[in-house]
Amino acid sequence: MRSHLTTALPLLAATPLASAQINKWAQAAGLKYFGAATDTPGQRERAGLEAAYPQYDAILADNDMFGSTTPTNGQKWLFVEPEQGVFNFTEGDITADLAAEQGKILRCHALVWHSQLAPWVEATEWTPETLTEAITLHVQTVAEHYKGQCYAWDVVNEALNEDGTWRESVFYEVLGEDYIKLAFRVASEADPEAKLYYNDYNLERPGAKVNGALRIVEMLQEDGIRIDGVGMQAHFTAGGAPSLDEQIEVIESYAALGVEVALTELDVRLETLPPTEETLALQKEDYKNAVAACAQVDACVGVTVWDFYDPFSWVPYTFEGEGAALLWFEDFTVHPAYNGVIAALKNATGLCASKAKRGMAQLFNA
Repeated sequence: MRSHLTTALPLLAATPLASAQINKWAQAAGLKYFGAATDTPGQRERAGLEAAYPQYDAILADNDMFGSTTPTNGQKWLFVEPEQGVFNFTEGDITADLAAEQGKILRCHALVWHSQLAPWVEATEWTPETLTEAITLHVQTVAEHYKGQCYAWDVVNEALNEDGTWRESVFYEVLGEDYIKLAFRVASEADPEAKLYYNDYNLERPGAKVNGALRIVEMLQEDGIRIDGVGMQAHFTAGGAPSLDEQIEVIESYAALGVEVALTELDVRLETLPPTEETLALQKEDYKNAVAACAQVDACVGVTVWDFYDPFSWVPYTFEGEGAALLWFEDFTVHPAYNGVIAALKNATGLCASKAKRGMAQLFNA
């Protein structure tokens, strides 16, 4: 039972790392999970990083710290169908098997996305019929391979422009919005127990893109096609994230359509390096507000950080000169943002307990 209060959170004292395990606090606050995406050792090596990080593996393995995981790259089209009709699940299976071995929830990502496509997808001259066949085969084969393993699938990823219009991807250019309907319909049939999500960035502040995501949910519902959730990627810059109230408002707008919500790729990058006390304080506040917004709205079921260890972040490879976006520094000390996350969850736990006590008092006094 979670409160919908939007008051500012009190700043709590820092909690020692050994007793401040994030997933444990998240579940106490009423969330289903707090998780971290992870890449495979092979992908780390290709990025010029060492494959063996025993400290990293130990932190990830602690289910009181992280209760779920997501393959950062291993289930994307580039890896699972590198040639048309030829499937390779090696990379995705590493993370899926890890989740099973450690008893973690597995979020699966992503079936249809315009980026990280195998080259043949964009090189082919498609007709509506042939592209429909290709999407159907891809979604059906991948979803069936992981059937029963995924709590949720990010079925369609990033189908919107910033103004809420449709992104001109290879899929949209040939099939229009019908490619979204197709992907969800096939995924529902292939993995009927998994939650089906639309996932995108910049869905955390009221505006045109949020309206576009709401339109996608309504479009599928009107056609009788199952959609269970909206994934807010929550890739922020320190000091530039939406406010607590804005994020709560947006989550509630999705919930009003009857779907659940999750923060699926949370990170908060610093636009200038090295970090300073000021930029780390801004980052801490943004992490705290994002997690607090999820914890204060019943429809938000969980939070996933997009990896947790700075050297494994996607940010420096995409935004030159930026980084330090996650919760652990290179030397495995934690960012101040770590304690901001704990503070948000502790506060939500207190609100939940207070609400429960009030409900019991009302029951006994009735």
